[in-house]
Formats: sequence, structure tokens, C-alpha cells
Amino acid sequence: MLIVSDVHGAFEPLAAIARGPETLLILGDLLNLMDYRTGDGITADILGRDAAKRIARARANGDFGGMRTIWADEIGSDYETFRHRFEAHALDQYAAMRDALEGTSGYCTFGNVDRPGQLRDHLPDGWRFVDGEVVELDGWTVGIVGGGISTPLHASGEVTDEDMARKLEAIGPVDILCSHLPPAVRSMHLDVVTGRPERASQPILDYIVEHQPFFHYYGDVHQPQASTWRIGRTRCRNVGYFRATARAVRHEPRSGSASAG
Repeated sequence: MLIVSDVHGAFEPLAAIARGPETLLILGDLLNLMDYRTGDGITADILGRDAAKRIARARANGDFGGMRTIWADEIGSDYETFRHRFEAHALDQYAAMRDALEGTSGYCTFGNVDRPGQLRDHLPDGWRFVDGEVVELDGWTVGIVGGGISTPLHASGEVTDEDMARKLEAIGPVDILCSHLPPAVRSMHLDVVTGRPERASQPILDYIVEHQPFFHYYGDVHQPQASTWRIGRTRCRNVGYFRATARAVRHEPRSGSASAG
């Protein structure tokens, strides 16, 4: 099986990988709100590149209050117009995702920048939206949980720690855990470019410590200090940042190992 995360609009290389013979798992963040390297994305398309870069700097500093201020200043009093434009851009990207995946099959969950309902509705036939569920692939039981950490932004793709814990409890012990978020281990969620820790999940760490799946695959952190880690017997692997790498991670069913695809 092949696993990717943090596609962020890179649908052409995603289509190429999806058309291969192996089962593909997508661990969220299909939308490209903002590429923090280039400024491209929905934010720049609507507010302009200068505003997008200022929002990116505030986010890199963990200044969510500053982000909200920039958003408010740029949007002004005409929020409804902005909301409709944003919805249109998001739907356009999900339509492009659907076109890219048409005629293929696989499994997909959502990340913090996604809109879960719209993502699910735009997946073509052959694709299954999964969240808090277990599937069997290549003889492995695979538990898949989507969503990002809850923040003051209250984005639609965020989930609370309580909701994440409930989803993990529902899947129970599995061979492989797949999530959008990393566990709360500093080296796994410290971004070496921004120099600050990104969001991470304590419930996911608690689950791994308790149940010790053989493998854990995740995304969200684009430039982690450590892309692989071991927690007890569990081998953890960051499978993003697909928009930058255009590569999938391959889980080998016979050897039980992971390699870049």
C-alpha cells in the first residue's frame, strides 16, 4: 500500500500515483489554503499575496490573534462576499481532486485545512472516506482517524482531544494506525524551518503507548525534526509533505517495512 498526506492541491502528481497498482491511502489536507513556501493558494487568490505572506508569518510565530486581525482587516465588513468566494475556491479544488482520482480507488480521511463533508462528497466512485474506522489491507488491520488539533480558529477540519480520544477508542487495537496528526513527541512535531513545534495529539500518543500498533503513519508537519521515530515497538513515519515531494511512502506487506515510493 502507498500512503500520502498534505497534498495541498498537488493533484497532478497525486493522479499519477493513484493510477498505480497499489492501494492508496490519503491522510488529509487536500485543500491548498496557503503554500507557506510560495504564498500560492486560496488565501492569496482572494486577499492577495502580500496579505497571504503576512498571515503566514503570524502563523509561523504562533500568533493566532494576529492572524485573526489580518483576516479581519483584509476582509472588512463584507464577510459574506469573502465567504462565498472562499467556498467557490474550495469547491473548485475538490472538483480538481475528484477529476484527478476518477477511475482509481483508495481510502481518504481529512486534515485540519479540509472541509470533511465537501471532501467526502467529492470523492469519486471507488474511493472510501474513513474516519474512526478499521479497514483490512494486505492482511493488516488499519485504523484511520482524521482531523487536526482544535485551535482558536475553529476550522472545520479540527477536532477536540475528547473527540480524537473517542475515535481512537472506537477503533481499538490495530496493526497499523494512520492519522493526519502526529503524536505529541517533540521531535516528531518540531518544524525545523519555522523553529517551533506544530500541533500534535496527546490522545494519539496515549493510544500508541497503550496498544502498540506495529506502525503509525501520519502527516501535518511539513519539515519535522525527525521523520521516523519509535515508541515502544511502534515504528512511526511522517508521510508528508506530498505537495513538496510528490512521493508516497510504501508499506511493504511482506517485509513489514516502509520506504519512499
